[in-house]
Formats: sequence, C-alpha cells, structure tokens
Amino acid sequence: MDVNEITALQRSWTELWHRETPAASGEEFADVVRRNHLENFSLWHEEDIARCDHLGAERIRQAKRTIDFHNQRRNDLIEQMDRLLVDELRPRESGCPFNSETPGMMIDRLSILALKEYHMREETERSDASDEHRAACRRKLEVIQRQIQDLSTALAELLDEVRAGTRSFRVYFQFKMYNDTELNPELRRAA
Repeated sequence: MDVNEITALQRSWTELWHRETPAASGEEFADVVRRNHLENFSLWHEEDIARCDHLGAERIRQAKRTIDFHNQRRNDLIEQMDRLLVDELRPRESGCPFNSETPGMMIDRLSILALKEYHMREETERSDASDEHRAACRRKLEVIQRQIQDLSTALAELLDEVRAGTRSFRVYFQFKMYNDTELNPELRRAA
C-alpha cells in the first residue's frame, strides 16, 4: 500500500461513512489503517457532541468516556501499524538517523487531515453561510490540502529511506495511563 493509496482511501472512507454506518475490521495493514481512520472518524464526531453544553452534563460525561475509549483504540492502532511496518521493512537499529515520528503516527495525522478536509469543504459549500465565511474556509481548505500533500511526501520519503537503510524509526508505545486502574490513582481508589 503506497501513501497516495492511503490518502485516497481515507478520503473515500470519510465520504462513505457520512452516508452509511461506518465499519472496519481485519488485521492486514490496509485493515488496520481503515480501523485507525474509523477511530478518528468516531472521535471527530464525539468531540463535536462534547462541546454542546445544551445536551447536559451527563451527555458530556458520556462523550468524554467515549472519546477516551476511541483515543485509546486509536493509539493502539498506531502502534499496530508501526509493528506491521517494522515486520515488513525491518528498519535498522543503529547506524543511521532516526525519525522522531513513526509512519503510523504520520498515517494517523493524515487520517485527521482527511476529516478536516471533508468538513472544511462542507463549510465552503454552506448555502446558509456568508460569502466571507465560505471564502475564509476555501483558504483554510487550501492549507489543509497542502498539509496533506506535504505530509504524504514526507511519509513516502521516510518509507523509501527506511527501505534503503538510510533512515529508521522505532515503535514508541504511548503507555496511556488514564484508562488503566493500575496506573490511574483515581481509578485505583474507586476500585
């Protein structure tokens, strides 16, 4: 799977999931990319709900729990993408520069940018918005599209350099503590 295919799929899934119930499963690399994108898609929309004070405190609390759940899964999937890439690419352990961001982290950022692109494009097409709003959103959309292109290029170059043995990366585990009763003192006390 090349980087252009990943970004095309992320755009396609975003559009599809706004029309149909989102779904993703599987353990192959493309499946894990899709599952990661689904977590970001779910996070995006739950974050919108979490900012609606008119829904009441209980719904906001539920949104926070849902956000934590999706964020944990998102981070787990980033690590899973990286492990799959390590197995395939066999990055060098030493003797070349290490990238501070892993390919999985970059794919995750591209996922979020695909969501930003979709939603900003929606803003450029709103008939109930002012001309100024739509124009400002078109400028923002151009920046987002440039970010996607720049990050895609950086990811493709990183993967090429890892294959050539001139650059490497390590899988950095997130060690999220907030959902773990052994690591979160408040959860531990409540248990």
